[in-house]
Amino acid sequence: MKEKAISGKIDTPSCIIENMPEPCGIIIFGASGDLTGRKIVPALFRLYSHGIFQKGSFILGCARTDMDTDGFRDRMKSHLRNHPDFEEEKWNNFANILYYHPLHYQDKISFMSLKDILLELDKRHGIKGNHLFYLAVPPQIYMPIIEQLGINGLSRENREKDGWTRIVVEKPFGHDLQSALELDRILHRHFKEHQIFRIDHYLAKETVQSILMFRFANAIFEPIWNRRYIEAIKISALESIGVEHRSGYYEQAGVIRDMFQNHMMQLLALTAMEPPAEFKADRVRDEKVKVYRALRPFPVHDLNSYIVLGQYQRGEVGGKEVIGYREEPGVNPDSLTPTFASMKVFVDNWRWQGVPFYLSSGKRLSKKLTQIEILFKHVPHSMFRHVIDESIEQNRLTFCIYPEEKISLRFQIKRPAAKVCLRSVAMDFHYLEDYTGPIFDAYEKVLLDCILGDQMLFWRQDGVEQCWSFLTPILEACETCSDRAQRLHFYPAGSWGPEQSISWLAID
Repeated sequence: MKEKAISGKIDTPSCIIENMPEPCGIIIFGASGDLTGRKIVPALFRLYSHGIFQKGSFILGCARTDMDTDGFRDRMKSHLRNHPDFEEEKWNNFANILYYHPLHYQDKISFMSLKDILLELDKRHGIKGNHLFYLAVPPQIYMPIIEQLGINGLSRENREKDGWTRIVVEKPFGHDLQSALELDRILHRHFKEHQIFRIDHYLAKETVQSILMFRFANAIFEPIWNRRYIEAIKISALESIGVEHRSGYYEQAGVIRDMFQNHMMQLLALTAMEPPAEFKADRVRDEKVKVYRALRPFPVHDLNSYIVLGQYQRGEVGGKEVIGYREEPGVNPDSLTPTFASMKVFVDNWRWQGVPFYLSSGKRLSKKLTQIEILFKHVPHSMFRHVIDESIEQNRLTFCIYPEEKISLRFQIKRPAAKVCLRSVAMDFHYLEDYTGPIFDAYEKVLLDCILGDQMLFWRQDGVEQCWSFLTPILEACETCSDRAQRLHFYPAGSWGPEQSISWLAID
């Protein structure tokens, strides 16, 4: 088939999907929960609607909720009614591959029954034993499920039938370094590393994936991607929502465990990593781990100079008054859990020595914004210093991940007037410009990669351990210091966070 060029861009069918996945059974633990209804099943329905989720596949929901298959189908239909691909005929076909099995996560008999059901469904759908187990449950339930899968032989791959078995683990991967090591020990007792998919949906966002292509497929940017030309890098993942229904989890986790151990560290690695020899999963993940190993140990003796912690109070977001964190249902009224953090870190290697990376994330802020901003150094010598009455603004390159998916480069030009004046202008590329193919969201892409067995966008255990090794001393210092209450800066909901951190934020 001929390629079609549109405005300098080439679209081919192979750019949509390279290999069609094999039929499989997807078993979702926590099927009655919010994540399943809002993200997982809608993502699978989209893949099914586009013919990517192969005929012969099935979805088996499992949870403690007392419900039958018809009840599960009705519940999922209520989540899908407003889906852009929803049509009654499509839904009816999709509903026929949805099943439900109530079970108790620590009950061996429940899992023995699950094994029998899977054998029956494999036979009914004519598949060869390909199973993907998805842990859409609270972190404290991971271990009993993993143990029961192993004890009942459900973690073993069916080599005789050339079948595969995989397990998907949602973040957080542990509570600290010690718990992450314990989770890994349990996982590897029953699963091999190639079977384990530690999911981080941030990595599947189109603009995030584009960072590597932007850096390593363009000869004009890589030579200046270092300490000689870059003054600072700001990475921000800001949210306008509060803790919503997650207060029980959030009280125990806080913003550093919730966002920094996974999303923020991944964005840091993609921005700072060296080029891998090949674009293959383990080669890319090798380079990410090198970044984590090069992180300068955090100066916990001087926290005030390197980290700002905050907690939102009552305020106004989007024109509506919202309550403060301590007023949220399930939150301790005297809670010291941070809902905002901004930290300055350094990567001690040849490329980045001395360049600060500012990582910021928080809840109930002015708007939802995720971006990476590269701030280049000032011009070394200004020939215009006797001509203009203004300082020259630095060049900035911004990867906008949300709300817009775009790349923006700001630079200086002359204003169209008789007097010599400068103005800063932007050259923008909108990611979806001139693209007419299907657009898959982050969960759709990571689920597809799970089925294909591609671990490129997933954490490897050594990366998890390196990140926890870096963050655990920070958590211990922040949570055990005698002046913990004084270190927590309050900010009104709808603002950009504590005043102490504004200069570190990447806000245009």
